[in-house]
Amino acid sequence: MNRWLRLLRHRWLDEGDARRALGPDALARLEARVKASESRHGGEIRVAVEAGLPLSYLWRGLSARDRAVALFGKLRVWDTEADNGVLIYLLLAEHAIEIVADRGLNRHVGAAQWQAIVAGMREAFRAGRFEEGLAAAIDAVDALLAAHFPRAPGTADVNELPDAPLLG
Repeated sequence: MNRWLRLLRHRWLDEGDARRALGPDALARLEARVKASESRHGGEIRVAVEAGLPLSYLWRGLSARDRAVALFGKLRVWDTEADNGVLIYLLLAEHAIEIVADRGLNRHVGAAQWQAIVAGMREAFRAGRFEEGLAAAIDAVDALLAAHFPRAPGTADVNELPDAPLLG
């Protein structure tokens, strides 16, 4: 894609566009879904939705994947006790979806499983059903974390990361 066209597309959208895609009620429901999910396993899930990439990413020609990996570190998703944090990232300007999982979970989950989750999200997003797509992704990641990092009976949920989706 032309560099200037890409720049324009990303600068055209702002946080308000992300808030219109996911209103306050949807954000509250997604936060509650993450919280409920984390009560069933020892993993951590973060959701980040950005309207466009930061200008520095655009000038350097970086991708949505590059941004997701950077946010994975910046939001400290990599810093969980069992190395089982997962970031679900949506970039509205490019309709890009990325899932970044820490090494603890990636030992058990193959690329095909991650791609299947992304494919389900993509279908919902194409129809403008952002909350539905993110909810399905949270549920799919929940199932993987519950299978590989189940919460032991009687152990408390140690919430290592915020549950609220990040909008930008």
